[in-house]
Amino acid sequence: MNKKIRTILIAIPLLSFLLPPKKIKIFLAGDSTMSVKETKAYPETGWGMPFVYFWDSTVQVVNLARNGRSTSSFRKEGLWDQIMKDCSAGDYVLIQFGHNDEVPTKKTYTTEAEFKNNLERFVAEVRAKKGQPVLITPVARRKFNAAGKIEGTHEVYSAIVRSVATALKVPLIDLDHQAQELYQQLGVENSKLLFNHLQPGEHPNYPGGKADDTHFNELGARKIAERVLADIRTLLPGLAEHIIKPVTKK
Repeated sequence: MNKKIRTILIAIPLLSFLLPPKKIKIFLAGDSTMSVKETKAYPETGWGMPFVYFWDSTVQVVNLARNGRSTSSFRKEGLWDQIMKDCSAGDYVLIQFGHNDEVPTKKTYTTEAEFKNNLERFVAEVRAKKGQPVLITPVARRKFNAAGKIEGTHEVYSAIVRSVATALKVPLIDLDHQAQELYQQLGVENSKLLFNHLQPGEHPNYPGGKADDTHFNELGARKIAERVLADIRTLLPGLAEHIIKPVTKK
């Protein structure tokens, strides 16, 4: 064998040994409740923003969630294709839609049948890339009735997410139920502290004030991210090993 070729063959495994290991990627596919916000929107915060800080250096979070997207528009605009281009074996794709799919007056409206079909396609395509899909129900809005009891606003589309997760044996994070429980625990007034509720003059981005019961502030986003992480610890123990562990003082 040619000496030069033999040297190259010996060097290849040595080089691969020296290369840093591939990072696990967690892709976030979803809407405004998950997305990264522009500075002009603060203190509005998607839960995907604090989510990135809970992982060790072996994990890369890729947040492609965008304001106003549905399962249909996310695909039409090429955002899903970006995930499929970069997703590979061992990666995870967290999929959370429904807020914009379910509203008939929006251009992003997706019928119940289309929504179900879109979720099934997402799952199949992630699995074809040897990745792990995770379905997430649309996170609950803050809505209380006159008696101070929280009311759901996503019943139909959350139920579709649950049914697809069950049928296809996909890990499910039920942020609709979990967020409703959180708001009820806090009560009518204190639950406002999780959302983009501002008095006039309280923040320069909203000089006239703001009363938004859909989008979180920094505290609310972190509380929702913590619930996602809690479910990951239960549902995906292999991934959970990469969550940063608290440092305990001796």
